[in-house]
Amino acid sequence: MHLIRVLRSSTFRYAIIYMLVFGASVAGVMGFVYWQTVRVIASQTDDTIQAEITGLAEQYRQSALLGLIRIIRERSQAAPGRRGLYLLADRNYNRIEGNLSSWPPIARGAPNTVDFLVATDVGEDARPQVARARTVDVPGGFHLLVGRDMTERTDFTKLMTDALIGGLILTAVLGIAGGILMSRSLLARIEGINRGTEDILQGDLTRRMPVRGNRDEFDRLATSLNAMLDQIDGLMTGMRGVADNIAHDLRSPISRLRSRLEVSLMGETDADGYRRAMEDAIREADGILATFNALLEIALAEAGAVRDRFSPIDLSALAADAGDLYGPVAEDKGQALAAAIEPGVTVPGNSHLLAQAVANLLDNAIKYTPEGGRISLDVRRDGDGAVLDIRDTGPGIPEEARGRVLERFVRLDASRSAPGAGLGLSLVSAVARLHRATLALTDNAPGLHVTMRFPQVLAPANGAAETHPA
Repeated sequence: MHLIRVLRSSTFRYAIIYMLVFGASVAGVMGFVYWQTVRVIASQTDDTIQAEITGLAEQYRQSALLGLIRIIRERSQAAPGRRGLYLLADRNYNRIEGNLSSWPPIARGAPNTVDFLVATDVGEDARPQVARARTVDVPGGFHLLVGRDMTERTDFTKLMTDALIGGLILTAVLGIAGGILMSRSLLARIEGINRGTEDILQGDLTRRMPVRGNRDEFDRLATSLNAMLDQIDGLMTGMRGVADNIAHDLRSPISRLRSRLEVSLMGETDADGYRRAMEDAIREADGILATFNALLEIALAEAGAVRDRFSPIDLSALAADAGDLYGPVAEDKGQALAAAIEPGVTVPGNSHLLAQAVANLLDNAIKYTPEGGRISLDVRRDGDGAVLDIRDTGPGIPEEARGRVLERFVRLDASRSAPGAGLGLSLVSAVARLHRATLALTDNAPGLHVTMRFPQVLAPANGAAETHPA
């Protein structure tokens, strides 16, 4: 079964296709070499035969027929291994002299060039030979055949044919064996990923794809999948935490809402009492809706779905609007809110979420800063980026808790008595990640110093950019 899977794999098919292409290339190259070599051998043979005919014709003109017979006899006896073929015949093609026993039937008729099988009449190992010869007519009604033994060409042809067949067989064997080996190796890597995904589908979210450490494409794929699984696991853990926190933090206001409505229904209450009960119920419902709205804002920011709809945002104007909005609130609490905003600081982003983040930071600063405290709001360029700073002189956040307060529904003991659900800084953190900004909580000695650092500043379009009040 395992071999069948290997043979059906795409890797094996690709290996076979490559083998066929390579085999065709080898056959084409060897065929071209064979054709060129045979053509050269034939051309050289024809030139040699023509040169010998020219020499014999010259000898005939000088010494007549007897001289031609003598030179043919000499050359026939001197021809090594019967490489040269000579035959002089009368008008009826009867042999007069030469190292051929008879005139080949295919060579009768008009002078021409012929290829034929011939047997010598000399030697113990006489055997049929492949010959190429040219016939000429000699004055007096005689016929002359001059040729060459082409056994070398035949041997070369057989050698090339055997080499081609052997090469193709070897290519096929190596191709199939290599395809099986590669397919088994790749299938083992893919099978590891498949087993991991099957375990994950069965509910084991701690399962991760195997990484061998050789940094090939499978390792990169496994690393990407593991990073994605870590992100999914983190999101699911966060969702479970959100569900638990919602059940815990919203149970109390919903219970209070129900209790107040029951008390109002059970008691002897006049119209003013019912009005007060309804007003209390509306406040409780508003708090619950605010919690859900904050969760939706955080989910929107963490999803990153609005990143492709970013537009240039005048961060300076947005911060100034937020300062104007919260200035009277700080003044009512006896606090001083100072703003130092560099004009024209423009960043790419979502105006609604950025305004909500700035509003949450200012709201927290005002909420936890005591009467007589100071709050500062600063916006400035910093190299290629921008910085938003908010400082207060409140109790601050202990260093060990600064990472934890960015989680949902986390409230420190000092803030338990203050209104809220512990989602303000969570939203700020999500908005910062959406805008690829870094969020840092540090000590203001006393108080809290919040820094949001944006990586990019844009040139404002026509001196203005989109702004929205907080």
